[in-house]
Amino acid sequence: MATRTESTQAALPERRPELDAIRMLVVIGLVFFHSALVFATDDDYYVKNAETTEAILIIAGFGVVWAMPLLFLISGLGAWHSLRRRGAGGFAKERLLRLGVPLVFATLALNPQPQWLRQRSAETDHHESYLGFLPDFYDVHLEPEEFPFLVQGQHFETGHLWFVVLLLAFSLMLAPLHRWLPRERVRRTGDRVAQATLRRRGVVLLPALAFAAICAFAGMEEDYAGWHRWSYLLFFVAGFALAADDRFRTVMRRDAGPAAWLGVLLFAAAGPGVALSDEPFTEMTPLATVSRALFGAAGWCLVVAIPGLLDRWRQQQRKAQQQPQPLTAPNPAPTTRRRLYGYLAAAVLPLYILHQPIVVAVAYFVVGWSAPILVEYVVLVTIALALTLAAYELLVRRTRVTRFLFGMRAVG
Repeated sequence: MATRTESTQAALPERRPELDAIRMLVVIGLVFFHSALVFATDDDYYVKNAETTEAILIIAGFGVVWAMPLLFLISGLGAWHSLRRRGAGGFAKERLLRLGVPLVFATLALNPQPQWLRQRSAETDHHESYLGFLPDFYDVHLEPEEFPFLVQGQHFETGHLWFVVLLLAFSLMLAPLHRWLPRERVRRTGDRVAQATLRRRGVVLLPALAFAAICAFAGMEEDYAGWHRWSYLLFFVAGFALAADDRFRTVMRRDAGPAAWLGVLLFAAAGPGVALSDEPFTEMTPLATVSRALFGAAGWCLVVAIPGLLDRWRQQQRKAQQQPQPLTAPNPAPTTRRRLYGYLAAAVLPLYILHQPIVVAVAYFVVGWSAPILVEYVVLVTIALALTLAAYELLVRRTRVTRFLFGMRAVG
């Protein structure tokens, strides 16, 4: 029987920098994505440019199909290790502090601004001050049927923090299940599934059918990056399950190539139906339904492929580093790269929270220019990204209070 000390040590996972890199890429990419929505024809973003283009959503669609699902999958992987290390109670407490505190703070302090700018942008005669708008934003009521988005209001919104709402809800749902489920039975089931997945190529892609069914029959929700909110629960649970057995990681490396090709082909096949449907997210015509099913299946294939390909590349790099190397002067570049990597890895949640209010504020001034879309977009992205990084460095990272409010660990 393992002692408590042995169990704790076993819970400490190998750091997987490729997963941190994906998180950083997605969050930084959201600055580019949300800036693009300012110029998209068919999207109801807070601030809209007078000149728009339909090309934006076509290009952005390929990011939508995998980016946020991967964040939930990686969060599920992290939840498995955190639960083993902390137990159900400690995990729930940690999630409330790391997610609940920044959710409440950002909803109250940052989210009114984009909605206020929406009003001013849409109505030329809207001159209400920001302080005057706040009571309208905070005028809320409860709608249990919208769980987990229980708080609703005419002007209130969780905005881009929907990701934090869902992640917190999934985590708090997981904690009691982890305590009450019969662990030996779950372990045996997981062992059989892992063995079957390792033995037969392509088995890891079968969950694509579940995602296809959800997207086809439950529909998709534009407010949550194009996926139905409960699709994200499946990605989260999948990440939790994949973390439980290293055989799944081996399979993802092995099947990453076919999964990538299949994901791209399915996404391409979904495109015409989405473009031709009047309401592709909810319409129940055969064309829209099939297109959503293809989209959902493509999402799972790409979520398998991207970490698998990066993990495969990392394994190759590790093997190359183990080969005898000629004696040369030490290279300072890796140290600089590691420092930048560590800096951005710790900044993921604060950058996510900060980016959208800053993008909307900068866009409010940029859209008034009489310049080509490409020029306005480049200026918007450059300024918004610089301000987001500056706000993190100067307003969040340097004090204990602000680190706590943005879900960061205390220094020292």
